[in-house]
Order: sequence, then C-alpha cells, then structure tokens
Amino acid sequence: MNAELILEIGTEEIPSGYLNNALNELKFLAEKCLQENRIGITGSLYTYGTPRRLLLIGEGISEKQEELEQEFKGPPKAVAYDKEGVPTKAAISFAQKHGCTPDEIGFIETPKGEYLYVKRRIPGKPTSEVLKEVLPDLIAGIPWPKSMRWGDVNFSFVRPIHWILCILNGEVIPFEIAGVKSGNITYGHRFMAPHPVEVSGIQDYLEKIRKGFVIVNHQEREQLVKKAAKETAAAVGGSPAEDQALVTTVTNLVEYPVAVCGGFDNNFLSLPDPVLITAMREHQKYFAVYDENGVLMPRFVAANNTIPKNEGVVRRGHERVLHARLSDASFFFKEDQKRPLADRLDDLQNVVYQAELGTSFDKVQRFTRLAEYLCSKLIPERLDDVLISARLCKCDLVTHMVTEFPSLQGVMGKEYAMQEGYPEEICMAIYEHYLPATSGGRLPKSEISAIVGLADRMDTIAGCFAVGLTPSGSADPFALRRHALAIIRILEKMGWYISLKSFVRESLSILKEKIDMDRDRTFSMIMEFFKERYRYMMLRSGYESDLIDAVISATFDQICELQLRIKALKKFRSESEEFHDLALTIKRVSNILKKQKKTFDIDPALFREECEVALWKAYQDLKGEFSDALEKEDYYKAFNLLTRITSPVNTFFDGVEIMTKDNPGLMENRVGLLQHLERLFISVADFSRLST
Repeated sequence: MNAELILEIGTEEIPSGYLNNALNELKFLAEKCLQENRIGITGSLYTYGTPRRLLLIGEGISEKQEELEQEFKGPPKAVAYDKEGVPTKAAISFAQKHGCTPDEIGFIETPKGEYLYVKRRIPGKPTSEVLKEVLPDLIAGIPWPKSMRWGDVNFSFVRPIHWILCILNGEVIPFEIAGVKSGNITYGHRFMAPHPVEVSGIQDYLEKIRKGFVIVNHQEREQLVKKAAKETAAAVGGSPAEDQALVTTVTNLVEYPVAVCGGFDNNFLSLPDPVLITAMREHQKYFAVYDENGVLMPRFVAANNTIPKNEGVVRRGHERVLHARLSDASFFFKEDQKRPLADRLDDLQNVVYQAELGTSFDKVQRFTRLAEYLCSKLIPERLDDVLISARLCKCDLVTHMVTEFPSLQGVMGKEYAMQEGYPEEICMAIYEHYLPATSGGRLPKSEISAIVGLADRMDTIAGCFAVGLTPSGSADPFALRRHALAIIRILEKMGWYISLKSFVRESLSILKEKIDMDRDRTFSMIMEFFKERYRYMMLRSGYESDLIDAVISATFDQICELQLRIKALKKFRSESEEFHDLALTIKRVSNILKKQKKTFDIDPALFREECEVALWKAYQDLKGEFSDALEKEDYYKAFNLLTRITSPVNTFFDGVEIMTKDNPGLMENRVGLLQHLERLFISVADFSRLST
C-alpha cells in the first residue's frame, strides 16, 4: 500500500533570497533519503514554501521499506573446513557474524577457488519507523547561505523553528528537533489566521491552509503577485515594470499578496529614471509604473502581506516612506553635481579595495595602464577616449548617490558624465564596463567599454591570484569565475585576436611593481583557471568534453580561434571516414614519444630505409599547405590534410625499428622525425584526448 506524507517546518521569516534554493535542496535531500532507505515512491514528491514555512508533500510513498537481500563472501573453503569436513573456527565465526549456522553456509566458485558464501534477507521496516530516525538529519542538512542559533538550543538553522507538522497517512511521525516536537498541527497567516489547525492529510492541509490566508504554492503566489500588480497599475492607467527578479523577491516575502497603488510628487520625476526605480525597488520592493508610451509615471505598486482594513491608511504609509527615500535621493543627486566626476578620482585613495591590493585608486591606476596596453594592440586610434573612460569609471563609487544605492554604480557615473558633456561613448563606457553583470548577461557594445571592462576584470583576477584569494568550492567572494567568463565572452564577441598569455603577463608585471609574488607560478594558476572556465562554458554550450580537451590542451591563447577549432574537429570526427585511422596513428606516435625528454634534430642523410625518406617527404609536402590552412583558420581543411600522413607513418612503423639500440644516432634521427610530426599534430589539436 502507498501513503501520503506531509512535512512542514514552520519558522520565523526566511530571507526571500534563500527560499527557492532551500525548496530545491529539500526536494533533492528527500528523494535521496527515500532512495537510500529503500522507500519507494509511485506518486509525486514536491515542495512548496512561504516566508514562514517549508513544505514537503509526498504522494504514493511506500508504507514499508523494500526487503534487502545481502550477499557475503567468507574465507576460503580450505581454511573454513578441515580435512574431515568439520567447520573450523573461521567457518563458525563467519556463520555467527551473519546470524546463521555452519549448515546454512553455501559456497561460491571464484578464480582463486571455493569460498564460503551466505545470502541474507533483511525484511523492510515500516516507513514511519525509518522516517522518525532520518528526518531530523534531513532537516538539519538543508544548506543555507547563513544560519543562526537561538536560545540555548544546540542547533543551527536559517531561522528559529516554531512548529513541525509531520504525518504519514494521518498518523504523526514522532521526532524532535531544536526542542520542537513534531505533530499534526499547522498555523495559518501570522496576523489573519494565527490559531493552530489540526491536519489529517494532504487535501485537508491544502484546504485549511488556504482558508488560513496562506497561498502555500509559491508558483501560484507568484502569479497572484503579477496579476495584482498589473490590475492595480491598470486602475491608474499604467502598467508595472517587467521585473522577474522583483516578482520573485516579493513572492517570497508574502504569504497572501494584496497590492495597493500609491503615488509620489511629480517634482521627483526630474531625477533620472534609474534613481527613481532603484529607490522604489531596492529598499521598498515597489514596482515602478509606466504609461502606455513607456514613460515613468509618479506611481508605484506595493504588495502587502495582509488584506488592509483601510487601504487609504496603508497607501499613505507607503507614500510617506517613499517620499523620504526620494527626498534623500534628490538631495544626494544635487550634492553630487556640485563636484565634477574627475575631481573624485583622488577620493578613491580613501577607499580600501583589498588590504594587500591597496585602494580603489591603486586599482584604477593599474587597470588604466592595462587598458592602455590593450588599446595599443587593438584600437590605438582611440587611446585618449580609453584613458579618460578608465580614469572616470570608478569615480561614482564615492558619490553620495552610490553610497546610498550601491547598485547604481556605473549608472550614476554615466549620468553625471553626460551632464558634464563628455562624449556619449565615454559615458556609456563608464556604465558598460561593468557588463556582463551576470554569467550570461548582456555584453558591452562599444570597443571602449569592452577594453576598460577587460582591463578591470583582468586586474581583479591577477590581483586576487597574486595574494592567494583564489576561489574554493562554492566560495568566490570576488566573483573571479564570472570575471573570467566575461573576459572570454567579450574577446569572442569583439572578435579580438590578442594573446591571453600576454594579457595575463602584462597584468602581473604591473602588479609586480607593488606586490611581491611568484610571477611564474601565479601565471600558470591563472591560465589554468581560464582554461577551466572556458571548458565549463563550452560544456554548457553542448560540446563533448573530449573535443574541448583536445583543442584547449593543444593551444590556449587566442580565445577567438578556440571555438572554430572545436567546431571543425567535431565536423571532422563525424564526417570523415579517415578520422579513426588518423587518430590511432597519432596516438601511436604520442605513445612512442611519451618518455622522450630530449628533442632531436633530423639529418636526412642518416635515412637508411625508403619508408624514412617517404615519410620525411610527405611531411615536407604537407607542412606548407597545412600551415597555410591554419593561418586562414580553415581548421576543417587542416584536419583533412593530416590524413595524408596516416599511410606513410604506418609504413614507417612497419619498416623500421625506431628505438634501435645498436645505433644511437639512427634512433635519435627517427625519434626526431616523429617529434616533428607530433608538433604538426599538436599545433591543431591533441588527438590523444579524443575518444575513438
């Protein structure tokens, strides 16, 4: 028979940003727990959540563990029985250990002879008995960005636990965690239905919790938030901002969403739109409202967690709070305009970027030099604009506005630069050098923005690696993984052929003037880090791991050409009938050269056999055309050209003894010939990494 399971953990308000991941983890842990404990699921297992509760619902849960059959191999039969067939101490101990008599022991034939063998059937326990033992650990195992302890309870959780509802087919599964005993009681909305409610099953729970003004299904609650915001804004002739992140945040802040529309003074519309939107969004979680032409209206939509008794009172409360916020923003905006943006550069000397890496001023000085280096290689005619953009791009960090609203960094710099009359491309670079803001986010459009962004990010990566602030596990406080991916994506998008190795070395050279480091070791670590991030990006794009490894193991410097090589190799492997033979031939060459630490020259005069002459000629004939294909980035042609060498190489292997011991000079000449071939192969891909 199958059963219904309900587990609800009632808490104080969980931070909105924690909830979605916690529900995913709860489901994952529950599925893993049931599987490991041999508890079958024929129905569904799903999670819901609100700020005050995490809910796990299971349908079709087996009422009993599956029976377990275990097999054990014991000592050899020759050791377990004497010559007369009487069990020895070894056989008796083995039988006792597994709860049987020597007569019940069987034998199993192995390559080493006969061994004792026993099979045991372990009956399954009732699911309720298993769950009461494992659920406390399951709850404790939910990961949180930050946890807390409360009172004298020796237990850590995201917020204090107030109740635990846990029933299987209406019967309580008894356990205790953080001093709270499980039961069949839940609670509705904190203010509108705070009294305890007894629950008997899934349907009973869902009906009663809804009557208690709790929309426990977070997906349904999200749709209600969107609908309420849209209808409320429409009532004043507008529409709410399309902001999925804000919708998710609001959804995770309320159990019963109710929207109200408020307004603010028209005079505040003189502030830049990003300032108004940020003031509403960041602190108050309000939706901005736009008219039919997409123009910001002096309106906002707020989502409440209760049905207001007097909507006017609630509206005026929201309006007072927002008025104070916008008044502050207006004051900060006017104060900031009293000083030119460029005058704030020296103020960055008072802002510590990182203890060992110095101030934000120091960082600007470093990446400005790095931007100059990039510009000289890529767009030397735009050097003046690049230098101005680099020097200005962090100046808004010390403005009143960004101090109050950190998310406006770059946005306010662009705004102030525009008001001071800087060219549009420089203004955009101040904002766009932060792009992409997320791993798959929008990239900078202009060349100036891209160069400043590349320089800033590379300085961050090089600096952090130089002082030992490397990512570990999930910890990446300086977002180095995201910065590396951004550099890779920008170089690809702009189509810039610049040496990544030289870029890294230049950054380290600038750092070396102020920071003591092992430059070679740091360089190697950074290049390996970029290689790992590129591999991750290409795996996410759907390419096979061996194709990626074959290319990036052979060459990893010019980012723009890597994907071209991978695509060509993929096409060559799937379309060419000669791929398999070529790959095997190249691997055979690599295997012979694995232990060779010296590099040998070739003297054609030492060739003794016709196959040596033929292979050297094939190599010479191929080399020029192959190099030309690489130069033109026709990698598919390059791979096909290599197939010409397959037959001469195989004939060479069949016709001579390469590692001949009686003539060291001849051996070195033949090894040198293979080394030349290997360098040719590896210049396009490392075939030893490919699965054939």
